[in-house]
Formats: sequence, C-alpha cells, structure tokens
Amino acid sequence: MCEMPVNTPENPWKVSPEEERERKDLRETHLVFSIDPKGCEDVDDTLSVRTLANGNLELGVHIADVTHFVPPNSYIDIEARTRAITYYLADRRYDMLPSILSADLCSLLGGVDRYAVSVIWELDKTSYEIKTVWYSRTIIRSAYKLFYEAAQELLDGNFHIVDDIPEFRDLDEKSRQAKLEELVWAIGKLTEIARHIRAKRDRCGALELEGVEIRVQLDEKKNIHDLIPRQPLEVHETVAECMILANHWVAKKIWESFPHQALLRQHPPPQQEFFSELRECAKAKGFFIDTRSNKTLADSLDNANDPNDPIVNRLLRSMATQAMSNALYFSTGSCAEEEFHHYGLALDKYTHFTSPIRRYSDIVVHRLLMAAISKDKKMEIKDNLLSNKDLEELCRHINNRNRAAQHSQKQSTELFQCMYFKDKDPENEARCISDGVIYSIRTNGVLVFIPRFGIKGAAYLRNKDGLVISCGSDSRSEWKPGSLQRFQNKITSTTTGGESVTFHLFDHVTVRISVQASRCHSDTIRLEIISNKPYLIPDKELFHQSSLLLKSDLVKEVTRSVEEAQLAQEVKVNVIQEDYQKYCQTKGRSLYTLLEEIRDLALLDVSNSYG
Repeated sequence: MCEMPVNTPENPWKVSPEEERERKDLRETHLVFSIDPKGCEDVDDTLSVRTLANGNLELGVHIADVTHFVPPNSYIDIEARTRAITYYLADRRYDMLPSILSADLCSLLGGVDRYAVSVIWELDKTSYEIKTVWYSRTIIRSAYKLFYEAAQELLDGNFHIVDDIPEFRDLDEKSRQAKLEELVWAIGKLTEIARHIRAKRDRCGALELEGVEIRVQLDEKKNIHDLIPRQPLEVHETVAECMILANHWVAKKIWESFPHQALLRQHPPPQQEFFSELRECAKAKGFFIDTRSNKTLADSLDNANDPNDPIVNRLLRSMATQAMSNALYFSTGSCAEEEFHHYGLALDKYTHFTSPIRRYSDIVVHRLLMAAISKDKKMEIKDNLLSNKDLEELCRHINNRNRAAQHSQKQSTELFQCMYFKDKDPENEARCISDGVIYSIRTNGVLVFIPRFGIKGAAYLRNKDGLVISCGSDSRSEWKPGSLQRFQNKITSTTTGGESVTFHLFDHVTVRISVQASRCHSDTIRLEIISNKPYLIPDKELFHQSSLLLKSDLVKEVTRSVEEAQLAQEVKVNVIQEDYQKYCQTKGRSLYTLLEEIRDLALLDVSNSYG
C-alpha cells in the first residue's frame, strides 16, 4: 500500500504535466461515456463515437491505464499477479487491486480526468468497414457513467429515464435537451456499428451461447430480496462487440510485434462426442443440429426455434455451452499459429485487453501493447518483456485462478439460492412453486430448469421408499407403488393399478422448491414435481413485472456474522449424546441409506462443473 498514490480532499490526485505532454488529450474533443451494471465501481472501459470532417466515423474504446500505476515487479504487481483476477461473489467481490486503484484512480468514473489506453478506428460512413486504426496512451474525462438499463431506455426512445442519470439533473432545459440528443445519437450509432461487427463475425461462424446468470438482490443490511436472472439487452451486445473488436485488434498488434512472446487467448473446437446429448434433445423437438463447424452449429441453433416455447432455444444453447472446451491463455511461442483460433468468437487471434482492473492477463497485454507502440516509434522498450517460457508459466497460473474464480462464483450463487428458499415453507409459500422445463431424462428421474430463478436440478420420479410418481385426473402428483420405464426422449411412470404418466423432453411441469439439509455437505436445492402441467400464474401482468424485479415482502437475512456462525457451531458441538460419549458413534441413518444416496447421485446434473 506504500506504493499507492494518494487521492484525498486535502491532497487530490491530478494529471501530471509530464503525462499531459506525452499523451493524446481527448478531454475536450471526444464524448466519452461508460455503460456498466448498476453499482459498478471498477469501470475498466469507456466508449466514444463521432463524425470526422471527411464524413467518416471514428469509434474509440478507452481502457483504464492500470500499468501506469502498477510497474513491473513492484510489490503491487507481485500481489496482483498472485491474485490474477477479481472474484465476484453473490454479495461481494475480492479485488485484484486495492480500492484506491480499482474503485478510484484507475476507474473511469464520470466527470474526472483519468489516464487511458485507447484503440481508435476510422470507419467508412456507410459500410462501417475499418479504414485505419491507432493505439495510444490518452487522457479522457468520461461525460456519463450509465447503467445498462438506462442506456437501453435511451436507445428505445424512452427519455423519462433521464431523471435517473445524475449528469442531467442540474442542467437547464436547453442544455439538457442538447446533451440528451448528443448522447442518444452516440448510443444509437454505437449500436448500429456493433450490429455490423456482429454480423461479420456471424458470417464466420460466431456462436451465441447461453449461460444462466443470476443476480442476488440485497438491501443495505445484506438481507436477500430476490434472485433475478439477468435480462438480455441489446446494449449488452453493443458494449460486448466493441470490447471484442478492441481485443481482436490488440491481439493482432502484439502478435505482429512479438510473434513468440505475446499473450493470446485460444478456444479450441469441442470434441464431437460432447454434442451427443444436444443433438438427441434437439431431435426430440424435430430440429437437426449440425456440429461439424462453429458456422454450421451457429446456423443450426438459430434455426432451432419453437415459436410456442422460447425456452427450448435457450436450453439448446445452454447444452451447446456445456459441450464447449474452456478458453485458455497461452504464449504464442508455445504453439503453432493455426492453433490460435477462437472457436466461439470465430476470430483468428484474440486476447484480453479491456479489463486490466480485474484481470492480470490484461495488464500483461497492456505492457505488450505499449512495447509494440515503442517499437513502431523506434523507441527503447522500457519494460522487460517476459520470455516465452516465463509467459507460458504465468498463463498456467492465470488459467488456474480463472477456474477457481468460476467455481467460487458458481458455488456462491448456489449458496444464495439455498439461503433464499431456506426459511420459506415449501408447502405454503407461493414463491416455492414455479414453472420448470424438463431438459434431460435419467434412469429414475429428470433434470429440470426453472427459468424464474435460473435453477437447474434433479427431480426424482421414484422416491426412497421405492414408490413412483403418479398424476391423477387433476394432474396433481402422488407417490404409489409401480415402476419406471426410460426411453431416449421420455420416461413413463406406471403404477401397479395401471395408471401411467409420461414426461417428455421440454415438457413444462409445476415444481416445488425446497432446501435439503445435510450433515456432511452444503445444503442443496431440492426439486419436486407436484403436477405434470405447466404452472399457471393467476395474474400474468403481475408475473411479467415480478419476473424482472420481484420484491420479497418477507425479507430474509442471509449473511450472518462469522461470530454468529461460529457460536451456532459451538452450540451444536456441545450437544453431545450419551451414545456418542460411550461408543463414539452418532445416531443417524444407516450405512445402507448412505450407499443408496450415493447410488442416486447418478441423477444429478454435474455437467456445469466442467463448463
């Protein structure tokens, strides 16, 4: 922390005269703004677009200049390298860099001067084809710190959202109108450019994959309000396409300058056998999925649309995502150029440049880009670049940290899903009943996806007593003696009385959600099919609103202090039964029951663990 710059009211940080001389100053010439999730503090990236004197367009991606504050092999650099990534959990984050950098001096906040590294393209005014590109260290002042929903409202022409944008609040009506028109034009033009870039990648076989992203909505006291699946917006894609473009061009630049020691990101093609379940599921709905290349896969997924049920396409894309190999960082000196390809994005070269506040890989890439610029200018390269061997070792470390971050984020979401339902009575609480979609058939049950909460899990059709599910004339389920018969795309439960019910792939069913506690493992979500019919919502309009931002009337505390948790554990430990004192054995279920549970684990969907 002794290496960190100071920014206090008494001693505010300022742009230095030396940096002002060396950098391109964009503060007065460019309308720069950021679009991020609500509450985002570590703003890595900003965007700009303007019309040039010759009528062409200029697109700019401006990224926080973290390497200015993090010299190679400094204490802060060694710590950032060790952490390698910022960990985002459901209710908190663990930063790669200290907050003075991540949330202040490196963060491209609105209305303040910041150092940036910019990639700026000149685009043809009609075709949006790239004519020139340049890279430079710059000084910017972001005019707006927008959140995604506000940017989407402006793009859609709903200007009432202006009241929620702080930068507009103190303006007179004339200035407000002029600035609003300028911002709306910029967002609209960025979206048009992004559509063109996306279409170009689509023609090469870029994949649009599906991942369920859940946001935990908390109040000020860290109590849980709701679990909200992320709503896809066009501005998400607009920002993403601009970042992908910058990453691609920086990858080409650093590889051209340092062909044997550049850090790139590869995404190898998946193994064909991993697509078998996807192909079988699509076949059940009458769709054919061609997996021979990323282009044929993308086209097949685009065509696999059920007009009566949009969830089908989401589930098929989710299965395609799970079949994918992991994208990995690598040193270009360690593999042949034909292996550089990024399968999912359909790009020949790709890297990560746009998030240096939260990814150490991007810091390495920034240093490589600065060295490439110095090389072009025939200047001395200030930083000693890593050799191929050292870079490959660093890539292995970053890849390991990335996997750890993905696992911890997934486990955190699952923990909060359990916490959300833990104190609710599944028999009486309305929110414990939801619509589910069957997406896989197993020997003694089905795997179900619950769109409302982004939950995937197993629903048994045979219980531990050997009874099977039966649905009467009212479609309500009950357990009766009988047998199960599994087919490729369906499973049939037949009672000894001759009643039968069949569950097909992609059937909608009504599911009860509860939490299953365990003495040995973390709590898990338990799903129970209570009707073989879809869940009917009494008030559709109310549900439409609640599916976006449902507020819980009964606010539940989900984050207890460490002291409380430890105290609870101590109380449990102190309650020792006489049998334990005498025989050192706990009272509980038999070994047979335990082995039965292990056998039933075959039902669980573990595919996400390897995604």
